[in-house]
Amino acid sequence: MNYIIFGNIKQVFMGISPRLKKIIIVIIFLGLIVLFGYLLWKLFFQNNISVPGEQTTSTSTTSGLPAAELGSGNISNITGSGNLPGEETPSSGGMPVGNPNPEATAPSQTAIGGLTSISPLISAQVLNPTVSADGSVRYYNKDDGRFYRLDENGKTVKMSDKVFHEADSVTWAPSGDKAIITYPDNSKIMYNFNTDKQVTLPSYWENFSFSNDSEQIVAKSIGLDVENNWLIVAGSDGTKATALEDIGANANTVYPSWSPNNQIVAMYTKGVDFNRQEIYFVGLNGENFKSTMIEGRGLQTQWSTEGNTLLYSVYSTVDEMKPRLWIVDANTDSIGENRRSFNLQTWANKCTYATNTEIYCAVPEELQAGSGMFPELADKTKDNLYKIDLETGTQKLIAIPDGAYNVSQILVPENQKTLYFTDKSTQLIYKVDL
Repeated sequence: MNYIIFGNIKQVFMGISPRLKKIIIVIIFLGLIVLFGYLLWKLFFQNNISVPGEQTTSTSTTSGLPAAELGSGNISNITGSGNLPGEETPSSGGMPVGNPNPEATAPSQTAIGGLTSISPLISAQVLNPTVSADGSVRYYNKDDGRFYRLDENGKTVKMSDKVFHEADSVTWAPSGDKAIITYPDNSKIMYNFNTDKQVTLPSYWENFSFSNDSEQIVAKSIGLDVENNWLIVAGSDGTKATALEDIGANANTVYPSWSPNNQIVAMYTKGVDFNRQEIYFVGLNGENFKSTMIEGRGLQTQWSTEGNTLLYSVYSTVDEMKPRLWIVDANTDSIGENRRSFNLQTWANKCTYATNTEIYCAVPEELQAGSGMFPELADKTKDNLYKIDLETGTQKLIAIPDGAYNVSQILVPENQKTLYFTDKSTQLIYKVDL
């Protein structure tokens, strides 16, 4: 029977034209390829998940910068939260995994890891609030042009009767009793709220940072040409100004930032390749500090309360140009050691140190590729609140705000009873009970 069937098929095939034979052979061949490809995919790849590994950077010496010794370059990646059983584990984008409290129908009044009630602290728009050394919140009220502080009972108290019309930015001293105020025409004053006295600072000074005792400032002095660009140090009232470093055409890569331990007053970066830069640390007396590598561009930084570590964020092609948090030792005798990344994609200016080992951050629920290079892509993104414990390695989701808040600044007093943040859209300051 089989012989008869195959014989008939053979006769039919022999009767087909050579051109049609070739077409049939090609169709059969392609069908076999598709069949074998499907079987291979089914066997080897259908249930596999590929996780890209963290790239490890190497260090190299660059020319054109002050001679410096590279840090150790030790890099580790904090891939998990380190949480105890039952705690929330964040994903790489900052989104909570699952519903941390699926039975909750109303927001909690305190930050316990799920949906959390958020309330405005005051009804006025604010500019650059701060938590002073005594733990009080101080801010500029954009509605009436005055400065206020909140006392221990949450009552607003005027810091001065003076009205500062249309201030554009405020740089606070750590003590909270002094501030450098910049206006839209680029004029600048330093105001002392204890003495109610003000001094005018040069309009060509910019990017101020106060010393830990609030008595000195570091800034960039930008001249009409690059030969007159300097990193300078002066008294908080602008007196006794001293040129510290000639920054020339590199002003955009110089970051005045006075460390709390007074060892470092600024940082300077130079590109190594697209995904790496070398960062140098500048002291008051021309010290030859070590340098270290940072794994991306768009540097933002936060000093720990004691100045021994530096939290920073950068973006790179490894993270689809999204910002990622890193931390590195920054004591002058250990610069570059213990460098590691966190499993959180956000900017350092959305973070704050509450203590030397405890960090609070606002983390976008979702970020588009390229948002590190173009932060405006994240202007409408909702942020959730996380806490990082450097002693245990925990990265814990503490609150999902009951509203679509985009955090522009976050503040936490050392007692950690309350978290404050400003919303980029409303420019109001809100509080979260911890």
